[in-house]
Amino acid sequence: MTLNETIARIRAAHLMVRDVKEWDGLSAGLLQAYDTNDEDLIEQLQPPFLQSWRTVTRYVLRDTFDQAGISVTDPSDPWGIAILTSDGRSVEPMVCIASPEGLQKTDSAGLDGRRLLTFSETMTHYSDCLTPFFAKQSA
Repeated sequence: MTLNETIARIRAAHLMVRDVKEWDGLSAGLLQAYDTNDEDLIEQLQPPFLQSWRTVTRYVLRDTFDQAGISVTDPSDPWGIAILTSDGRSVEPMVCIASPEGLQKTDSAGLDGRRLLTFSETMTHYSDCLTPFFAKQSA
């Protein structure tokens, strides 16, 4: 299996669960909850948001990752999707990245100076994380 095939399957699996607009809406809603320090809304949105990303990766994409020789384990970061391991190398795709502007208008400790990614940005980050696993194929 190639990197492009793997990325296409990852994208398709996530789009079976929600379309891009829904994924981005969840990110925007969660960010707004953090911006307004709405703890109730954060508790309502964050677990299903993260669980959706994690469930698709761990269960829906199981065969895809098995075919690519990549094992999937639970994330170590609270905003991680999973830890992916192949040939002794591990990566952890995330749903947020370090924000150059610090806490991005929010004082909440939950984001810890990170910025939530859009669906497209998450897919790009996912692809970047997987690229080293397929380096031998393109060499």
